[in-house]
Amino acid sequence: MNQDWIGGIETGGTKLLARICDRSSGETIAEDRWETSSAAAALHDLAGFLMNAGDGRLVAVGMAAFGPLIIDPDSPDYGLMQATTKQGWTGSNLRTELEAAIGVAVAVDTDVNAAAIAEQAKGAGKGLRSVAYVTVGTGIGAGLAINGQSLKGAMHPEAGHLPIIRRPDDRAPSTCQFHPHCAEGLVSGPAIRGRLGEGRILSDDPAMMELVADYLGQLGASLVMTWSPHLIVWGGGAISGGPPVSLIEKRLRDVLGGYGVGPSVEQPGFCVPARLKDAGLEGALLMAGKLASERQLG
Repeated sequence: MNQDWIGGIETGGTKLLARICDRSSGETIAEDRWETSSAAAALHDLAGFLMNAGDGRLVAVGMAAFGPLIIDPDSPDYGLMQATTKQGWTGSNLRTELEAAIGVAVAVDTDVNAAAIAEQAKGAGKGLRSVAYVTVGTGIGAGLAINGQSLKGAMHPEAGHLPIIRRPDDRAPSTCQFHPHCAEGLVSGPAIRGRLGEGRILSDDPAMMELVADYLGQLGASLVMTWSPHLIVWGGGAISGGPPVSLIEKRLRDVLGGYGVGPSVEQPGFCVPARLKDAGLEGALLMAGKLASERQLG
């Protein structure tokens, strides 16, 4: 008798990750990664991986995707990628096309929502009712998990494009083609590299490190005021080499100025680094497991 398998996919700005696990034991059956290019190339690589992993029965797939995309399961455009800076992706629907190619149900959510779900279930936010996750990498995004469910709307929150108050002497150009002073345009990975110049890292420039912490702290304060999470988890490549999370947390409190600050925000450790290595992928697998259970019960 064949085993039931579930699949998880994370589409990022620079890489695609995929993993197949045994549904019952969680054992990893196969995994792979590719550079992110076009949506058509992603479909080819992912479909081939999922269909040729072995003799088990793939019963559901979860996908944690960069956006902006429609994540409302009741929408006829569920999974549709809207206008994005990533070439070859605007107007694509990897979820629909992958589902048709492999003949298996595919659920999709944002990479940051999936990461928030995973960090709440098995990472830094385990045991807390609400957990926000912020990624700072090729782009900036934020997701929220409340009791294992992600925040969804007509599309999805694009917190990385919230406006930031620039310092008067900061004249660096925004890397966002849509906004002159959003968080992503000012302190995403590409924006930070543009500020530093070739061959330099943030630790070479303490003043730049403090500016990045300032802008990310402003973003975190906005999330406190809008989402009121019990914890903010920070991940992404630019965080691993960027300002200490404790510095972001300090700036967050400064921006709030004592207003609306509950007990969780007042305590050290309100902002923490991500605990899971591939939180988005882990969240995608949790989504796949949930989808398989819903279809079994249905």
